[in-house]
Amino acid sequence: MPKNICVYSGSSNPKLSEAIADYLGIPLGKVDLTRFPDGEIFVQFGENIRRADVFIIQPTCCPANENLMELLIMLDAAKRASAARITAVLPFYGYARQDRKDRPRVPITAKLVANLLVAAGANRIIAMDLHSQQIQGFFDIPVDHLYARPVLVPYLKKKLGPEPVVVSPDSGSVKMAMAYCDMLDAGLAVVAKRRIDADSVASSHLVGEVKGKTCVITDDLTSTAGTICAAADILKNKGADKVYVAVSHCLLNDKGREKLLSSDSIEELITTDGVPVENHLDGKVKVLSVAPLLGEAIKRIHEGKSVSSLFKIKK
Repeated sequence: MPKNICVYSGSSNPKLSEAIADYLGIPLGKVDLTRFPDGEIFVQFGENIRRADVFIIQPTCCPANENLMELLIMLDAAKRASAARITAVLPFYGYARQDRKDRPRVPITAKLVANLLVAAGANRIIAMDLHSQQIQGFFDIPVDHLYARPVLVPYLKKKLGPEPVVVSPDSGSVKMAMAYCDMLDAGLAVVAKRRIDADSVASSHLVGEVKGKTCVITDDLTSTAGTICAAADILKNKGADKVYVAVSHCLLNDKGREKLLSSDSIEELITTDGVPVENHLDGKVKVLSVAPLLGEAIKRIHEGKSVSSLFKIKK
């Protein structure tokens, strides 16, 4: 059995890792992360982790391949150092959008990544707001799937006022939107979306009544902001009073930041620090910390306690 807890950070989001360690009341473990001249990653833990309960925090966000490879090497190093249990903490699970074979001759990369994590040495996974629930089934090890809603909803309640409407920007996000509806005691609307290519979407129809209402568009992630901006424009054209956006993972690229900053339809985008958000776009992006949520999950897993209460909203 693990005798002590050790928390380590990859290089993709050290600020979040430090906040989690502060919540737990322990220092981050020492690990040497360097690069050889040809770009190869070198990892060495700076302390004895034999029989330790090791948690490695690394969202596999941009650059996804670098961060994923670094995580795999850290897992392998921990396994070869005889850690008792190794938990990969992924506030963002990269490649999650490639979770099914919907066209000929394409991979299921989300499953491939799951296989790699297990092969590298992970005994357990902590993830947050996976792009689709079935990804949990890609693993043959325990997966604790957390949600950002307990962090986002209290802030949204202050912003939205009475009788808000939660809007799903496409049919695939309806289940998430319904969960927000229950927590916010809100109505539901759905925008029909058709993806043109990897960078462009077209939103065309709205199902639901939004005239005179304050709306919040909910989704698990955004990168180009095309889906949320197109949905917000439709809502404003249909008479919505104000439109907010709540996404768990803000992966905005330059194009997305420009589009969101120039949007007159969106009041504010609310997100988490599961991935680094350096540019708050003159206050248009509000970042809430999930460090207490992830820290409490780590603490309870180490102590063998239930994590199900973390899904509840504090009144």
